[in-house]
Amino acid sequence: MVRGIKWIYGSDMAETPPLQAVKVFDAVARHLNFTRAASELNMTQSAVSRQVKALEDDLGAPLFRRKHRALVLTDTGRRLQQTCATVLMQLRAAVREIRAPDARQVLALTTTPGLASLWLIPRLSSFTREHPGIDVRIDASFERRDLAAEGLDLAIRYGRVGATLGTPLFRETVFPVCSPKLFKTTHMPLVVPDDLRRHTLLQLVLPGSAGGVPLEWAPWLQAAGLSDLRPAASLSFSNYDEVITAALALRNGRPAASKV
Repeated sequence: MVRGIKWIYGSDMAETPPLQAVKVFDAVARHLNFTRAASELNMTQSAVSRQVKALEDDLGAPLFRRKHRALVLTDTGRRLQQTCATVLMQLRAAVREIRAPDARQVLALTTTPGLASLWLIPRLSSFTREHPGIDVRIDASFERRDLAAEGLDLAIRYGRVGATLGTPLFRETVFPVCSPKLFKTTHMPLVVPDDLRRHTLLQLVLPGSAGGVPLEWAPWLQAAGLSDLRPAASLSFSNYDEVITAALALRNGRPAASKV
């Protein structure tokens, strides 16, 4: 008689969904689109949909609200997505260490060009000093990245607090700045906000959607009661560091004010 070994799972194992279902849910939660998730996973859209439906049935709770041509995470789905993202990241890191234990770790992140050049890069020297075994790879872009597909560990983007998944880093205060030399000019005074009509205004215009962040002059002028103000000239740039460079370059020429 041939006897086999029967695996008996405890109740804690029975509560854990299959890894494939977790991967599928994570992809759909990131894309909020079955078609794009299916493309990433090399699966059919119907297979992805079935995996999500099976997971919802197993949990006894809806993970998405299905609107007309759109998906929205429910509160339960958002909670599960945050946990899945953490677990999958830790799992991938452990697998990398097992496969290549002597390889150097790489922290790959994506952020906007301005935050990369003006905030992140100046802090890299202290990071590498405190973490000598970790290399850093930075992707500076406004585009939304697929972290799993593009080998990125995290993304830093602008957005309204609470509107998207993620951990808020800090808040910003937006206000106009200018060269101190402009306050010394007598032929073009800059004392009250209305004086801006005599000056060149520099502004950042993000490609596509700005994520609801007021980086242009219009919201500030409207708040100051000057929505109809027309400056002497206006210069627009697609990167924040370009705005800073332009402000420094123009301070000795035509007066300019910048929005930060």
